[in-house]
Amino acid sequence: MYRVIGAADTRAFRVIWMLEELGQDYEHDPAPPRSEGVVAFNPAGKVPVLVDDGLPITDSTAIIQYLADRHGAMTHPAGSRDRARQDSLTQFLLDEFDAVLWTAARHSFVLPAELRVSGIKDSLRWEFQRSQKTLSQRIGDGPYLMGEVMTVPDIILTHCLFWANAAKFPIAESWLTDYQARLHARPAFQAARDR
Repeated sequence: MYRVIGAADTRAFRVIWMLEELGQDYEHDPAPPRSEGVVAFNPAGKVPVLVDDGLPITDSTAIIQYLADRHGAMTHPAGSRDRARQDSLTQFLLDEFDAVLWTAARHSFVLPAELRVSGIKDSLRWEFQRSQKTLSQRIGDGPYLMGEVMTVPDIILTHCLFWANAAKFPIAESWLTDYQARLHARPAFQAARDR
């Protein structure tokens, strides 16, 4: 059985949701970042951590891609052109969505007060809206980013949109609002959220 370490209101949600999508049993330890239970597995104190048969795996993207590869679902085969496109989309989302939202969070409550720059959020909102337009040109035809099959980037994007809503970052592209509602309606998303 897998063990997920990290509160569900962090990127650990991505791992919990992936495990629900895959129908895998897991134990959830909602330890906060930098707590003793987290540092024991990740010296940086960051969550999530997935423990698989005693082996700790860190970084939400690495974890969900590992799970997708291990269970042969929600991903394209390594070495395929579709996988290259999928990985490219994943990196785009991490650079242009996740990183922008994380920088905003750092300047809202993570960094010590004297190091926060409140004015940075205006430029981050601008970047976030511009990235939405770019994403619109990169997606496939179908209900998911890659087309007909839900893949790793869908979990990352949906979590980023959820995060954007909480941070009051506007979602300017109307298709993203419909996309988000569709992904939130998935039974596995509901199950992860209810945990």
